[in-house]
Amino acid sequence: MMRWLHLPLALLLILGCSLDGPSTEATADASFETPPQRPIALHADTVAVQDDIAQSRRNAITQAVEAASPAVVSVNVLEVRRVQVRDPFSDFFRDPFFEYFFDRRPRTMEREVQNLGSGFVMSADGYVVTNEHVVGNATQIEVQFPDGRSLEAELVGSDRASDLALLKVETDEALPYLAFADDYAPIPGEWVIALGNPFGLFEAADPTVTVGVVSAVGRNLQTRRDGRVYRDMIQTDAAINRGNSGGPLVNAEGEVIGVNTAIYGPGDGNVGIGFAVPAHRATRILGELREHGQVDRSYYTGLQLLDVDRRIAQGLGLDRPRGVFISEVERGSPADESGLQRYDVIVEMEGIDIRNRNDYLARLYDFRPGDTVEVTYIRDRERETTQLQIDRQE
Repeated sequence: MMRWLHLPLALLLILGCSLDGPSTEATADASFETPPQRPIALHADTVAVQDDIAQSRRNAITQAVEAASPAVVSVNVLEVRRVQVRDPFSDFFRDPFFEYFFDRRPRTMEREVQNLGSGFVMSADGYVVTNEHVVGNATQIEVQFPDGRSLEAELVGSDRASDLALLKVETDEALPYLAFADDYAPIPGEWVIALGNPFGLFEAADPTVTVGVVSAVGRNLQTRRDGRVYRDMIQTDAAINRGNSGGPLVNAEGEVIGVNTAIYGPGDGNVGIGFAVPAHRATRILGELREHGQVDRSYYTGLQLLDVDRRIAQGLGLDRPRGVFISEVERGSPADESGLQRYDVIVEMEGIDIRNRNDYLARLYDFRPGDTVEVTYIRDRERETTQLQIDRQE
């Protein structure tokens, strides 16, 4: 009797669980319709990681490039060059008889050629820096900006010795420009960035960016026959190719520490040896070009100089050939007033070694008429020092 009394209660309990309690199928449907919060938390973590990756890509170099790029320009030039044209049949007419009756000598002709380079804006009112060898003989200059604009430029002035030139473009709006790091001392091994338009590949476009380090500072290259004096240069292994000339070399803060000027290597390719005019020299030259249109190099000292060869060194009792030998001093000249005499040997100017006449001339180019220079010389095997005032050649 007790067993039958309990049976309906058991059935009721079973039926109650079946009708009122949540089933496994119902639980699965509910989880599908309402996802738990954990996948959302995982998605948020993924976004955070992606943000961290994006931020890690933006380092000092990318920020410097972003800041500097709008002020870097391409410089396109038309210039007139004199070239010698030789008659292809001239080899058949080398006999004096034919040369007398037929003028077969090489002729000098002028032709218009296109040159290209890089540059950068140095002031909001449109002054643009580039190299003298890019625009020195220009008849027409066009500056192309990364935003696609092209503006005609005027040559304000150029200086062959330093290989710097200053252009001016006219615009109604303030231009993005780069600041020089005048008091900045580059450190060998620090990161630097070269910007420009190598080989003229991408005109009116964002500049090409190459990154390297300062390889050395204070590099003096041999004075060139064309009168260019590459002295106290910054050496870098950031790739610089033909067309990069005149572009900026910037530090990790986006400041200009040099003007890319020369490369060393076979042909027009880069081998990791490039040179830039340091900022402290460039700003002085560019300031003079802006104010006067030229650099005053009308030096006069009254000295006539020779390289010290082995014979002169032996005759003066020097331990080795070095310096410049004074062969003549003009009476009443600045050199005469400084006490320099014939047979003295100048070995230093302002504490910098002078090995030969090229060194002397290159060092002289760092000064201007009116400057006073400390000169160290050897007389009777004794080192002496004097002050030489540089005068102006009338």
